[in-house]
Amino acid sequence: MTVRVGVIGAGWIGHEHIRRLTHTVTGARVTAVTDIDAARAEEAAAPVGARVYASGAELIAADDVDAVLVTSWGPTHAEHVLTAIAAGKPVFCEKPLATTAEDCLRIVEAETAHGRRLVQVGFMRRYDAGYRTMKQVIDAGRIGEPLIVHCAHRNPTVPESYTSAMAALDTAVHEVDVLRWLLDDEIVSTQVLTPRATTKRFAHLEDPQIMLFETAKGVRIDLEVFVNCQYGYDIQCEAVGEEGLVRLPDPAAVGVRTAGRHSTEVLTDWVSRFRDAFDTEFREWVAGLAAGAEPTGPSAWDGYAATVITAATVEALESGRVVATDLKPRPAFYGGAA
Repeated sequence: MTVRVGVIGAGWIGHEHIRRLTHTVTGARVTAVTDIDAARAEEAAAPVGARVYASGAELIAADDVDAVLVTSWGPTHAEHVLTAIAAGKPVFCEKPLATTAEDCLRIVEAETAHGRRLVQVGFMRRYDAGYRTMKQVIDAGRIGEPLIVHCAHRNPTVPESYTSAMAALDTAVHEVDVLRWLLDDEIVSTQVLTPRATTKRFAHLEDPQIMLFETAKGVRIDLEVFVNCQYGYDIQCEAVGEEGLVRLPDPAAVGVRTAGRHSTEVLTDWVSRFRDAFDTEFREWVAGLAAGAEPTGPSAWDGYAATVITAATVEALESGRVVATDLKPRPAFYGGAA
């Protein structure tokens, strides 16, 4: 079957996913678009022959929409996801699932009451080939029990609108999700250290930041978030176990030898770094829907956990304290203890 997708939010990422569903992923067709800016919705819908709806609720209720893709402004996510659940339609929501823990729990409760998974959250790193290989190595016990994880998330620059809290909420949130998945473990506390600040930042911004996490099993994670590193977009991850370590590979790049130097290029943006992961993420989501299966990617519970942990990390930054995450017990519906 062809999965008919309605897209809520026609900003840059909405346009990108419409392109992806139309030209890269087989088995899907974008049939509906809505945006708070009607002209922007028309612009996104016209090239793919999609209908424009006046609201998210109208789009979700439409007969020509089998599944919903939410790429609108973060504070609107909960409303659209809850409406999709009420309609019994699968919904892919770009992060965050919701901007508050309370709204995330409303989604978790609604999906649990529905009795079948409908929600997938857009944490694309789980679909990156390097991270997937790391997961296979760790799960197979090839490095023994994990003890320490070292990570870095570096951007060349960020705009003046970027705030210190966004280092956790918008940047580190990807590590938070992928590390929970890699380790099959929960983050129970968080702390933030602020070393000497780079002069390349805007004055209001704490940059870089070092985030320290502890998991339920006692694994210690250090994450450097440096969003004005100047030289490129650089994602690093190394898990150290009792019997070895596994390291995320850098993206493939040719080596150039010239003028007495050996060099390789460094990517400069997240779109290039994770393009293949985005493609794989949507291929698997669409294939699962076409087969009538429940989503298998990041769940509403994962969205809740990421929101809680990143909020605790902001609190740790502002207070200077170690902050417990205080996650609710995971429901059996999402693989928790019965």
